[in-house]
Amino acid sequence: MPLVVLCGIPCSGKSKRVEELKKHVESTTDRPVHVVSDESVGIDKNAVYADSRQEKDARAKLKSATEKKLTKETVVILDSFNYIKGYRYELFCLIKLLQTPHCVIHCDTNPPVASQWNQERESSEQYTQEIFDGLVMRFEPPDSRHRWDSPLFTIQTGDELPCQDICDAIFHRKAPPPNASTQTQPLSSTNFLHELDKITQEVVNTLLDAQKTAVPGDYINIPGAGDKLYLSHVVTAPELRRHRRQFITYTKMHPVDDTSKLANIFVQYLNNSIK
Repeated sequence: MPLVVLCGIPCSGKSKRVEELKKHVESTTDRPVHVVSDESVGIDKNAVYADSRQEKDARAKLKSATEKKLTKETVVILDSFNYIKGYRYELFCLIKLLQTPHCVIHCDTNPPVASQWNQERESSEQYTQEIFDGLVMRFEPPDSRHRWDSPLFTIQTGDELPCQDICDAIFHRKAPPPNASTQTQPLSSTNFLHELDKITQEVVNTLLDAQKTAVPGDYINIPGAGDKLYLSHVVTAPELRRHRRQFITYTKMHPVDDTSKLANIFVQYLNNSIK
């Protein structure tokens, strides 16, 4: 069943929109709705979002809880900041693997308005101003031109939530095709092993060279690949060699008949493997 990803700065009205959508889906369909949120996985927002390691662990908990709830019967709504484009890409890879549609809802509320809403909360539910400002500064807005941010619904303060359009997007669209790297491939041509070794080494060399100027969060163009490689962190040469060996071992057992696809399949493999 579909995944709905909310994103937005703190106190931008995400949870209110979640309740509106949940009520609409449950009243117009026979599909149960499960909401995964910071609260549902026990995240202390002022403690977790002040520490990068704890925040990384929290994102992993949210992703794991989301994956567990995605079944053939349940609509899952992920109610969190989801402010990192690389993390939204990870969620997109998840729905591709599970073969289910998804959409993104961006609560586009002006920071001064959101800050006022934060101050109007009970003191125990407020973000500290330092945490609030830090999350606003780090927020990476979704872009509908990216597959992982599409279809995108941008909702501003005072807008009515287009519940029916959202339902049409998640119930009447085909799921994105799975990554070729996870699929059984047909037999290869006779020079397959030579091309496999050559192309994967070229991808590794390109990434190592690109890292001299790129920074974590960038997307690297790889010659011969349609997908871009997401650089979540600086990847060492030994780490890349290990991923390359694993990919070659797997691909020898599941060769492709068109070696021109190898670069893109290897990029997809790295995007799923490098965390």
